[in-house]
Amino acid sequence: MQNTSIASDFIREIISEDLKTHKVTEVVTRFPPEPNGYLHIGHAKSICINFEIAKEFNGKTNLRFDDTNPLKEDAEYVKAIQEDIKWLGFEWDGLFFASDYFEEMYQRAVLLIKNGKAYVDDQSADEIRQARGTLTEPGQNSPCRTRSVEENLDLFKRMRHGEFKDGEKVLRAKIDMASPNINLRDPVLYRISHATHHNTGDQWCIYPMYAFAHPLEDAIEGVSHSLCTLEFRDQRPLYDWVIRECEMPHVPHQYEFSRLSLTDTVMSKRLFRQLVEEKTVDGWDDPRMPTISGLRRRGFTPESIRAFVRELGITLGGGDVDYRMLEYFIREDLKLKVPRAMGVIRPLKVVITNYPEDQVEMLPAEVNSEVPEMGMKEIPFSREIYIEQEDFMENPPPKYFRLFPGNEVRLKNAYFIKCNDVVKDEDGNVVELHCTYDPETKSGSGFTGRKVKGTIHWVDAKRAIPAEFRLYEALLTPDEGDGRELIDRVNPHSLQVEHGYIEPDLQMAQPQDKFQFFRHGYFNVDPKDTTPDHKVFNLIVALKSSFQIK
Repeated sequence: MQNTSIASDFIREIISEDLKTHKVTEVVTRFPPEPNGYLHIGHAKSICINFEIAKEFNGKTNLRFDDTNPLKEDAEYVKAIQEDIKWLGFEWDGLFFASDYFEEMYQRAVLLIKNGKAYVDDQSADEIRQARGTLTEPGQNSPCRTRSVEENLDLFKRMRHGEFKDGEKVLRAKIDMASPNINLRDPVLYRISHATHHNTGDQWCIYPMYAFAHPLEDAIEGVSHSLCTLEFRDQRPLYDWVIRECEMPHVPHQYEFSRLSLTDTVMSKRLFRQLVEEKTVDGWDDPRMPTISGLRRRGFTPESIRAFVRELGITLGGGDVDYRMLEYFIREDLKLKVPRAMGVIRPLKVVITNYPEDQVEMLPAEVNSEVPEMGMKEIPFSREIYIEQEDFMENPPPKYFRLFPGNEVRLKNAYFIKCNDVVKDEDGNVVELHCTYDPETKSGSGFTGRKVKGTIHWVDAKRAIPAEFRLYEALLTPDEGDGRELIDRVNPHSLQVEHGYIEPDLQMAQPQDKFQFFRHGYFNVDPKDTTPDHKVFNLIVALKSSFQIK
């Protein structure tokens, strides 16, 4: 029974009708990544759609690795993909590899040859491409297209046995070189590749092309609804042709939906791999990367990503999704979950000259003002503190309500302080402020004598913990239409590292712990570079945005 709390869409309507008319008796979907890189946020959309739809209809979802290209695939990616899916909150019903079916695929290709539906071609990849034609001109038949069934069977068998070099021969479908759908102009089904496969080793030296293997995999596994993104729409006739001509007992059906494209970034494994290999980023899990592992390391939660995908829905419409929409959902997820804390990213020392030198005061503070149930904590306060550099200006503009000479502000959870003197270094840079505090203005004391317009955060200088803060901007600069390659649009300011201080009670913070630092944003303890003696905090998202879900 469908969960009616989930908004319907055209795919759910198709499935409902298929079950109602008994076109299918069980819903089986699959998520079929190629293990040639790490998954990204676009894959997260496909994962959520396939797994959640199957669950709603009491069906099954398989995880299947489309490992038909040994030159690009690696067991590292297989492991990472499984970890990402589990982290997102999903469990697959069956774990399969395309390479598990290589023998059956080979036999189905032999069947095509016997039925006159496939032939071995001697042309090079460039020659095949040139003879393919255009959208307005038909393709040209290969000179090898008229080979006999017997010759094709012999050549294909010899291809399998390794008698030919890479690129020397291919197996092509025999469909229609004049078809208006270029995908049907005798597509290549098998190519030679003398490469070691991560799963089958050196057992094979010919490998099926994705367009041939994928429909067969769906049919073998009993997939009912093969859900994919719109770029595969033009390949649906070939998908159906393979199923039909290979005489598969089970007939799956392909349905397409719009892919996810985010502003300020790109979903390109080619670019990701280049960034990683050139060490422009810190691996596939760099927090600037829109990979699932990068989002996880940055501090995004699986709940926020699933909510984001559900809000997008399943449509046929394209266009970029505003990255701020993804940020909206992580804010919504974290605001009632994580503790508030004070962290000073760019510190400026303040000496409270009239505060007792040896006194340390423990001040109460709410863990999360929006969730009283999270309780209270205590933070130390003494004569010397750090504030943000940006919270002081020697010559401020009008309506600047933070600290400047002669002005008074409130220290959050503490007292009013007034700036009296400014200490500078030999270059004229402000390095220290001398202030006085009013002991009558303690936070929570009920003081009503006067008002101040500015409240700033701080940490106790002697007890604060040094910390590294990593601040992020968009990975790519805007596309200005000047033809620049993606690699040339990488934002040189996408990462900024600052060294500041955090409250002493964060000393026990563990990797992946999350906090809201007052007036800065939500931060995650970096799981890769944090050590017991060196805390690293990744900016997940700033506190506010003008973006709203309508």
